[in-house]
Amino acid sequence: MSSPSELRLLGNFRLECDAGPVELCRNGQRLLAFVALRGHVSRTVLAGTLWPEVTENHARGSLRTTLWKLPHGDQPLIRCSGDSLVTAESLRVDVHDLAETALKVVQGCGPPLAGRLPQGLLGSEDLLPGWDEEWVLLERERLRQLRLHALDALAEALVHEGRPALALEAAWESVRTEPLRESAHRAAVAAHLAEGNLIEAVRHYRSFRRLLWDELRVEPSPRFSRMLVGHGCFPRAGDAGLTSG
Repeated sequence: MSSPSELRLLGNFRLECDAGPVELCRNGQRLLAFVALRGHVSRTVLAGTLWPEVTENHARGSLRTTLWKLPHGDQPLIRCSGDSLVTAESLRVDVHDLAETALKVVQGCGPPLAGRLPQGLLGSEDLLPGWDEEWVLLERERLRQLRLHALDALAEALVHEGRPALALEAAWESVRTEPLRESAHRAAVAAHLAEGNLIEAVRHYRSFRRLLWDELRVEPSPRFSRMLVGHGCFPRAGDAGLTSG
C-alpha cells in the first residue's frame, strides 16, 4: 500500500507522494490547489476559474489535459464524482489542518494544551505567497482572519486559565501578523495585568496608542482604555501617555 500523499499550500506549493516530492507544471499546481481548497468543485466552475480568458470548450480541454498530467498511482489525487472533481481522501492538506485547529480554538472545544500551544497556529506561513489570482487572495484572507481570531481567543483563554506567559506568545503572534489589530494588543495587555506587571501593560498600551495615532490618527477604543483605568492608570487626552492615580 502506498503512503498517504501530502499537499502543502502554506508557503510554497509542495506535493509529496510516497515520501518524496513530486514536481507539477504550473497548471497542475493551480488545479490541485483549487480542488484541494474547495474539496468539491464542478468541472465548469473549475475550468472557468483557471482558464477565464478562453472559450468554454477550450477551457474544458485544458482541464482534461491538466488532469491527465497529474500523478496516477493506486489512489489518484483527484477523482471524478459525476460532473464534479473531489480530492482523494488519502490526500492530506495542511490548510485543512490549520483551519480545523483554528476553528476548535475559536469554538472553545480544542484539546487540553498541556503546556503547549496548538500546533500550526504559531509561525504559520501565508497561503501560496506570490500567487495573485482572485480565488487565492480570497482564501488567503479567509485563513488569515480565522487564524487571527483563533490566536486572540487562545490568548484570552490562557489568561483565564492562569497561563499568562503562553497567552503572551499567542498575543504576540497575532500582533506580528497584524500590528494594528487592537484585539491582539488587548490580549497582550491582559496577560501583563494577569502577571501583575502593570508597567509592562502601560508600556504596551502607550506603544500601541502611538502606532495607531501615527498610522490612522485614531485613538484606541474605550474598552481598551478601561482595562488600565481599572488598575489606576488614566489615559491623557490628546497625547499617547498615561498618568497614574
